[in-house]
Amino acid sequence: MKPRGPLMIEHRLIEKMIEVIKIEINEIKSRHTADPVFIDTVVDFIRMYADKTHHGKEEDILFRELKKKKMSPENTRVMNELIEEHVYGRKLVGELVEAKENYQNGDHKSLETIIIKLEAIVNFYPDHIRKEDDLFFPNTEAYFTNEELDNMLEEFWEFDKNMIHTKYKAVYDDVTKQYGI
Repeated sequence: MKPRGPLMIEHRLIEKMIEVIKIEINEIKSRHTADPVFIDTVVDFIRMYADKTHHGKEEDILFRELKKKKMSPENTRVMNELIEEHVYGRKLVGELVEAKENYQNGDHKSLETIIIKLEAIVNFYPDHIRKEDDLFFPNTEAYFTNEELDNMLEEFWEFDKNMIHTKYKAVYDDVTKQYGI
């Protein structure tokens, strides 16, 4: 397997979650209420899986290694676009969290913002994934030797092994903040 294999497998799970979000958007519209627990679940999934785990491997490993290569201007442009898109995704999630908090604090006008942010997430990820799967990954893989690809794949596995520890350290940190510890 090449490094794009695990990244593309992760894309498939993200796409499945996007389909669930689409269903919930319709539910929110028909109920005229949002489920804060669902939103928290979406936020956790995107922040921990799509962003820290998936985008983390891209930014911290793949892009880092690509920056060492003499890439074509086109591939460099696409990589920079992907980085900007990752930032945009993080911003969307932050805005969704803010809208959910406002909603929970009684600002029912925030329901529309919740819908807008969820729809933006649903619209963002498919195009972003296509750009990576169909254009960027195949075009940039050629910059690496087989040994470099194998080393990168190994680094991906190590990165993933640490994710569970990262997640639950963050859970602990959040809980201790609540209790002033």
